[in-house]
Amino acid sequence: MPYLEFDSLSIAFPGVKALDDVSFGVEESSIHAICGENGAGKSTLLKILSGVYQADSGRILLNGTPTSYETPHQALESGIAVIYQELHLVPEMTIAENICLGHAPAKFGWINSKGQQQTASTLLSRVGIEIDPNTKVRSLSIAQRQMVEIAKALSRNAKVIAFDEPTSSLSAREVERLFEIIADLKQQGKVILYVSHRMEEIFQICDSVTVLRDGKHVETFDSLEAIDSGVIVNRMVGRSIEDIFGYRPRNPMSEEIAIRNISGNGIAEPININLKRGEVVGIFGLVGAGRSELLQAIYGAVHASGEVIIDGTSNRPGSPGKSIRRGIMLCPEDRKKEGIISIRSVQENINISVRRNFSKGGFWIAEQQETDNASKQVDRLGIRTPNLHQSVGLLSGGNQQKCVLARWLSETVKLLLLDEPTRGIDVGAKREIYEIIYGLAEDGVGILLVSSELPEVLGVCDRILVMRQGRIVADLPRSEANSEMLLQLALPVSGAA
Repeated sequence: MPYLEFDSLSIAFPGVKALDDVSFGVEESSIHAICGENGAGKSTLLKILSGVYQADSGRILLNGTPTSYETPHQALESGIAVIYQELHLVPEMTIAENICLGHAPAKFGWINSKGQQQTASTLLSRVGIEIDPNTKVRSLSIAQRQMVEIAKALSRNAKVIAFDEPTSSLSAREVERLFEIIADLKQQGKVILYVSHRMEEIFQICDSVTVLRDGKHVETFDSLEAIDSGVIVNRMVGRSIEDIFGYRPRNPMSEEIAIRNISGNGIAEPININLKRGEVVGIFGLVGAGRSELLQAIYGAVHASGEVIIDGTSNRPGSPGKSIRRGIMLCPEDRKKEGIISIRSVQENINISVRRNFSKGGFWIAEQQETDNASKQVDRLGIRTPNLHQSVGLLSGGNQQKCVLARWLSETVKLLLLDEPTRGIDVGAKREIYEIIYGLAEDGVGILLVSSELPEVLGVCDRILVMRQGRIVADLPRSEANSEMLLQLALPVSGAA
């Protein structure tokens, strides 16, 4: 008998049937993948499991006993831990405080700070990172925060642990360590749910898989031995996707965009890049190589020096507002923190930048123009939302990312900076994003694309730059690059500054 069972779960939100009669089970000592496109119901399922949402009908059984939770705290107390793609940490608290939040060691009613730090140190070591547990979470990278979130779940000694896109911001070394942790948890008899869009990970570590589509259970495969990724993708999207990247050769314009002497935090030496209008240039590197810092410096999101020359005009990094007016746009890696305003509507998020062009006299909002523009972009990008007034925070991660892209497609774009543009996005939506990128390139937009996924860099870009320790160490045309070469170039050099 499965230890964890979902029995006919259904839940609806205004205009959306998020889950519709979903049933499947998961055994002890197993790793069970949950696959589906963005909006398929994966995150909703996990939120019901963890007590964030309550199902309209159906039930969850643990070891044959029906159970339900009205709060996440109740779920945690019952041995259920969910590590979400959008991390739930308190930035102003220390690592130790976050890990022990809600169950800190105490004596006579006072928190035992030393015991808390010792607990955190042990768990941090277990997940393979050496960092002072007194460090504030706000100063950590996304990858480090992800590992802290995993340590936090381990601190609860949960029986059921769900991972929602856990490797989306981890380096190869950190992914390897995570898989070791998950394998160890499996050996301890834990029930592991693993949500990922990365097929290679599913076939590497999972024992079984359930596919959801449009809130419905499509199929559960009790073994992965007799199927391949093509079968899963077909069940996810209802069709075959032979070539997810769909690369097509382009003829970039003769006009160049020149990035000159860009310097800033995380950049070891001034960086120079030339790219043609209509060219897609990838930037590959390991976590900490300075890729995101470079894009932020070009965009003016951080203090930086240098210049970007477009159409013969020099643009010095100043502020995001100045960059936007000059046609330089950034889709950030952390869309929740830096890309969207989660409590505002889809329409507002799409129009927040271009609103200056619609407003009347600088004071009045031209609502009809904003509605028309938002409708156009929703249709253009295939954003799944019940209406334009839906809070963007209630959309799936992939649809949130599309809203960020829609904002910039409402502008006149000359240089588009994409930082992990398909992070946490399903295989079908990825293909849609790639088509948008290709269309922009064919319209003469210069594109710098940062990605930690080697297949994506090799499959989408015309040219690839490799960053290592704050420097660009290689510039390779697509035809000359391969995975082994790029990874070798990206590996840190011992003793380098």
